[in-house]
Amino acid sequence: QVQLVESGGGLVQPGGSLRLSCVGTGNIFTMEAMAWYRQAPGNGLELVAGITTRGVTDYADSVQGRFAISRDNAKNTAYLEMNSLKFEDTAVYYCKAGVRQVDDMYRVRDFWGQGTQVTVSS
Repeated sequence: QVQLVESGGGLVQPGGSLRLSCVGTGNIFTMEAMAWYRQAPGNGLELVAGITTRGVTDYADSVQGRFAISRDNAKNTAYLEMNSLKFEDTAVYYCKAGVRQVDDMYRVRDFWGQGTQVTVSS
C-alpha cells in the first residue's frame, strides 16, 4: 500500500514562514503530479499549489508569490515553502499525489495524506 505523510505544520506569527513536507512510502513505482490543498474551518477544500513530474508549477492566486512548491523525485517527496504567512492561511494542509504502484504501474491512483495544521496567529 501507499502512504503520504505530511509534516512541518505548526503555529507561526503573521509574516513568518513554514516549510511543509510530504513523503510517499510503500510500493511506489513513480510519483506523478503532486499538489497541496488546504481546508480552513467552515470552508471547502482549496487547491493551493501543484507540480508536475517535470517541475511545472501552478498556484492559487491567493498564494502566488508567497508560496513555492517543489519536489525531490528520488525521495518521493514534495515540499511547500510558505512565506509572508497571513491569518487567512490558517488551515489544515493536505498533500495529494498521483502514484503508479509497483504491482499496477499502468494505472495512476490518487493518494492523500492525513493533513498537517498550520495556524497563523499573533
